[in-house]
Amino acid sequence: MHIGEIITADCANGTGIRLSIFVSGCTNRCKGCFQPQTWDFEYGEPYTSEIENLIIKELSNSYYDGITILGGEPFEISNQREIVKLLRRIRNELPERTVWIYTGFTYDKDLVKGGCRYIECTDEILDHTDVLVDGKFILEQKNIALHFRGSENQRIIDMKQTRKNGKVILSALH
Repeated sequence: MHIGEIITADCANGTGIRLSIFVSGCTNRCKGCFQPQTWDFEYGEPYTSEIENLIIKELSNSYYDGITILGGEPFEISNQREIVKLLRRIRNELPERTVWIYTGFTYDKDLVKGGCRYIECTDEILDHTDVLVDGKFILEQKNIALHFRGSENQRIIDMKQTRKNGKVILSALH
């Protein structure tokens, strides 16, 4: 996995003050994407244990509400195994931090058993996620008045309630 960018003290990609991690690599390649450079799986710096330690150290600052992982595409097969390790550490070391993940894939189609981006660690990633913003960015449905999403089709999913109830539960932020 590669990291394209890390934004500290971000307030645009979720509620509160967040540490936002842009992973590299995306096969969705949405028309009008605001980060097309992150489509390249080699964009940015290789993800290392040193970068992971810096993420944990930064996120431990008391002013953070949580972390947001976006891209590129966090649920590309090649990214998931590193993301799950990071989320395990966050849940163990900083359990009060919330986790938001943005994906161009659709939760109940692509990220479930049998879906095109489901692998052995996908469920664990989703179990560690508080809010999932899913769906491809569709330029024709772009709406700059939406909070925390770019196009009308995208959903803000309350993952804790979704996993508990076995069906998609939209966040109150939706």
